[in-house]
Amino acid sequence: MRKLRGWWWPALIVAMGATVALLPLPWLVVLEGHQLRYAFPGPAGTTFVLRWMHSVEKEDWEERFQIQPDGGLMLVETRFKTFGAGVPARVGTETRLEHGWVVMSGIQRIVDPLNVQAAAAEHYRLRYRWWTLALTGPGVPPILTFTTRDAPLLTMLPALLRGAGILPMR
Repeated sequence: MRKLRGWWWPALIVAMGATVALLPLPWLVVLEGHQLRYAFPGPAGTTFVLRWMHSVEKEDWEERFQIQPDGGLMLVETRFKTFGAGVPARVGTETRLEHGWVVMSGIQRIVDPLNVQAAAAEHYRLRYRWWTLALTGPGVPPILTFTTRDAPLLTMLPALLRGAGILPMR
């Protein structure tokens, strides 16, 4: 009888692991065409930043996005070094200078899905929490789509590991 009592712990651990692996969770995903390139945990309130070099001004530009409760993506802030070509004079509810950057916040513009042509000359990067990933490389600039989806960890694991730098790009 004592042997049977000890078996429920491993069964419980396996059941919990299966639930975590198969239960749909919210994800921020980056697609290249229809291929899943990266995936990151994406509950409501999660933010990420796209950074690139402006093609005319040759200065970095950043845009901060936030995942909304309905899963949509919203542009909430933009930062740049100088006013120039393509820079709006007024966006959002607040414009301020912060450590040499012009920061426009309170934008609240829905951009879902977000499509980006990540040209190598513009050196596109994605910053998610403590990771910064290069989105560009040699050859034809990829068109990347940023969106959200609910999916089990098991199906997102390869893209999650690519985002963490553990698995190489295909």
